[in-house]
Amino acid sequence: MEYHKTKDILHVKQLLGHKRVDNTVLYVQFEEALFSKPQDEFHSAIARSVDEARRLIEVGFEYVCTFEGAMLFRKRK
Repeated sequence: MEYHKTKDILHVKQLLGHKRVDNTVLYVQFEEALFSKPQDEFHSAIARSVDEARRLIEVGFEYVCTFEGAMLFRKRK
């Protein structure tokens, strides 16, 4: 967590009392794997007919919901 805040690996090494920075790197890698947020960015599309929905699905969009008669789709960027 300290590395996540400071981005200073030598500070974290000293704080944890590690003799070698290699040991600290392992902890930093664990922290990054646990606390990094996935990039949840999407392209969105609207289909107003079954044919439009089919075309969106064929190119990789996934159905999300129907709102006011329009079908909403998304696809990861």
